[in-house]
Amino acid sequence: MIDKNSITGVILAGGRATRMGGVDKGLQTVQGIPMALLSLLRLAPQVGEVMINANRNMGAYESMGVPVWPDSMSGFPGPLAGFVTALERCETAYLVTVPCDTPRFPDDLVERLAAALEAEDAEIAMVATRESREPHPSGESHVDAKDDDSASAAGEWRTQPVFCLMRADLLASLVAFTSAGNRKIDSWTALHRCVEVRFDDADAFVGANTIAELQRL
Repeated sequence: MIDKNSITGVILAGGRATRMGGVDKGLQTVQGIPMALLSLLRLAPQVGEVMINANRNMGAYESMGVPVWPDSMSGFPGPLAGFVTALERCETAYLVTVPCDTPRFPDDLVERLAAALEAEDAEIAMVATRESREPHPSGESHVDAKDDDSASAAGEWRTQPVFCLMRADLLASLVAFTSAGNRKIDSWTALHRCVEVRFDDADAFVGANTIAELQRL
């Protein structure tokens, strides 16, 4: 088994949060506690080291007691910039990423990703959850209408690429990929041996991209 001390975790809090009006999403609170801190408290026992990737309000993130690093790429280019930054600072053999806005991910997240990575001799392990067919409070379904015929009664399995365990030696590959102007996580992971790890509790991966979703969370 991959020892947890061989894994560094990073909380991704470097986005613009445009769907939430441009606020610093990781500092928005759930039951009075910033989401980034909730994510940190859940991730820390699962790994050897933790860091935060943030681009604003550095002092607030530094007060959470772990290293905080801004994107090494300019212009808020997305989650892959956080991947690059964390891999550049990672001193362990593996890196696991989690977003700052999904603070209820499972307590065995890293353990299960690591077990699958090792069992499949993969370079990347990624969470997959089953899309709910129940409507949102807004009345919209989680499953696109175009997928309705092929989706099962409980919905299709979809990857959650920001919940990702990877080998730290993939840094050179990711730098080359992003330097070419590419930004899609799925396009990069497709270049490597990737295993999907299915989690039945989709609610554990429900995040907050809007104010309404934050209130529901």
